Amino acid sequence: MSWLSSLTEHINNFFLVRWIRWLLIALLTVPIKIYQWIISPALPKTCRYHPSCSEYAVEALLIHGPVKGLIMGTKRILSCHPWGGHGHDPVPPKGTSLFKIFKPNKQ
Repeated sequence: MSWLSSLTEHINNFFLVRWIRWLLIALLTVPIKIYQWIISPALPKTCRYHPSCSEYAVEALLIHGPVKGLIMGTKRILSCHPWGGHGHDPVPPKGTSLFKIFKPNKQ
């Protein structure tokens, strides 16, 4: 019966990790959604990117998880200034390395 209890423990740990991941994503997404629903409509449209930085951050969190998604969203928001980039900048596909994401674009 020890293999059964070991299997049960692994399954419980798996679901606990998934639940914590979901909770972190939800906690990080709620302030962004509040910004999108309440603050953003009151501001003039000045976004330099498509998708917008807030849309990008939510998508990055959902695709890449709370840690990598938070890093990617923060990088995107910090690059949103007159000397930063602009244009179409989609969220990289799942599995993309952070080293590749932080590599400067040669245009």
